[in-house]
Amino acid sequence: MILQRLSTFSSAIKSATLVTLRRNIGVTAVAFNKELDPVQKLFVDKIREYRTKRQASAGPVDTGPEYQQDLERELFKLKQMYGKADMNTFPDFKFEDPKFEAIEKPQS
Repeated sequence: MILQRLSTFSSAIKSATLVTLRRNIGVTAVAFNKELDPVQKLFVDKIREYRTKRQASAGPVDTGPEYQQDLERELFKLKQMYGKADMNTFPDFKFEDPKFEAIEKPQS
């Protein structure tokens, strides 16, 4: 009786260990694989290509003159609505601490 329980317990541990090892080997095989599959390689190549275009253009990539016209038009609308501030920079906020008066606590 004890031998049967021990053997079922042993087989349960063995199967759990095998499943864990199989999962870990599957994960580490992907992690240690230095070559990308073709879809991943295309994606990474496109990202690198976009980065080089972005650095070369110093602005939005693959935009035409109509984009610049739309941008200027929208900035002009914002300047008319909200004043003549520069819309390409973040405003500087200066907050001053309020001055508090000391109030004497009445003694009882």
